[in-house]
Amino acid sequence: MATPAFEEIAETFDFLDDWEDRYRHVIELGKAFPPMEEALKVPATKVQGCASQVWIQPMIEGGRFDFQGDSDAMIVKGLIAVLHALYADVPVADVAAIDAPAELARLGLTDHLSAQRSNGLKSMVERIRKVAAEAA
Repeated sequence: MATPAFEEIAETFDFLDDWEDRYRHVIELGKAFPPMEEALKVPATKVQGCASQVWIQPMIEGGRFDFQGDSDAMIVKGLIAVLHALYADVPVADVAAIDAPAELARLGLTDHLSAQRSNGLKSMVERIRKVAAEAA
């Protein structure tokens, strides 16, 4: 049930043969992802359980889920961009149905991230799912 934006990332990952190229691609996604306003980087938007500083500000308009996000680490900002591709513009009621671990496994991310980064990614997914569940 992945979005077209996520499918595009998955197709790019299929094309890239080695993990170093994929890692660079995630960083490039992070560089291209719009920065979050400094005023939104507050304790309420900070994601706990991440080794880096991570902020996620969910937005729900017209019953559709979206979010802004940022990090002080480029690889993590890239992971935020990947999650944005997975969840952005999805009906808020459908967010819980997205199997993020399975979708991210398609990219091979879980095999190549450190334990701390994997835990942080899990924390970001939990935050997204929690906010969407509260709004649904």
